[in-house]
Amino acid sequence: MKLSNTSRLLVLPLAAMLALSACKKPPEKLTEADQARSVRVIRISSQAITGAVVASGDLVAREEAAVLPEVNGYRVARVLADVGQYVKAGQTLVQLDPALIQGQLAQAEANAAQAEVQALQAEEQASRVKDLDGSGVLSQEQIDQRRFQARAARATARAQAAALKDLRTRNAKLAVTAPVSGLILEKNVRPGDLSASGATPWFRMARDGEVELAADLSEGDLSRIRPGEIATVTLQSGQTVQGRVRLISPQIDTQTKLGEVRILLPVRSDIRVGGFARAVFTDASATALAVPESAVRYDADGASVMVVGADNRVHKAAIDAGPRGSGLVQLAKGPPAGSRIVANAAALLLDGDLIRPVEGAAPAPLPAPLPTTTGRPAAKK
Repeated sequence: MKLSNTSRLLVLPLAAMLALSACKKPPEKLTEADQARSVRVIRISSQAITGAVVASGDLVAREEAAVLPEVNGYRVARVLADVGQYVKAGQTLVQLDPALIQGQLAQAEANAAQAEVQALQAEEQASRVKDLDGSGVLSQEQIDQRRFQARAARATARAQAAALKDLRTRNAKLAVTAPVSGLILEKNVRPGDLSASGATPWFRMARDGEVELAADLSEGDLSRIRPGEIATVTLQSGQTVQGRVRLISPQIDTQTKLGEVRILLPVRSDIRVGGFARAVFTDASATALAVPESAVRYDADGASVMVVGADNRVHKAAIDAGPRGSGLVQLAKGPPAGSRIVANAAALLLDGDLIRPVEGAAPAPLPAPLPTTTGRPAAKK
């Protein structure tokens, strides 16, 4: 059967299309290397970490004073001070009842006066026989007796005077005064209480109202702090104050391996003894193996970084994160210096993934420190 000219025109394009489709190759399959992502990597190196020393601790009085009665057996008549009051040295805080001592004092004054008169009389009689030794007017025994009586009378007068002085001192001690100027922190006395030595202090005071932060630091961090250094202290209220390092412990606790540093704070009403605070030593710096904070990932297993091997595959490596500062994290334990790691921990990479590493310099340190607390944990409310 012969095809018409019109049919031939329709068949030729169709045959050409079938011939071209038969000659086209199938698409090539992409390899793992072709599918690898380009990921920025950096190398672990020693870097200067500024402001990495942070410590927390309790607020304590720089010097605490205790107020106790010095005489026993007297009732409290009046309490003249209360907690939170600032008192001056020598100010009367408690007045004891003087009724018991007043009668003793009057009797002692009379005894002292009588003993003084008797001593004067005996000394007068002894003076009369001053030049009669060997004269025969009186026997030597009588002369010596008058002299001994004068000495005994004078001794008795001195004893009575001492007893009177003791009572007067006790009477003065009935006014219990502040040993130093400062802020009253605690009161444990009420009217009617009986004074007794060795009991609980009636008052606890912070001398001059000065409060400081007692913070614990590791031995390594202590070596980076200097007396007189300025520290920024954050209170529980969120307020910050500038403190000065007053004292650095000369010893390290054998159990905790921590040493104490005392930071003197300004005298303020919102800085209270017994509170909790955190100090950042912005002037402290050190050089150590460190990585950017962005390179550290945290999960249920702890902190880790993604290390890039020689075959460009990533592997998770656990680290012990040390102090932070300037946007860096010190590696207390982890991969050695020179190791390549993924710069961004947020990259969705799994252990064993193949990547195309793009090496670059570590990001510049941040101007403001981002510290982590070392030392004692925050107190629970």
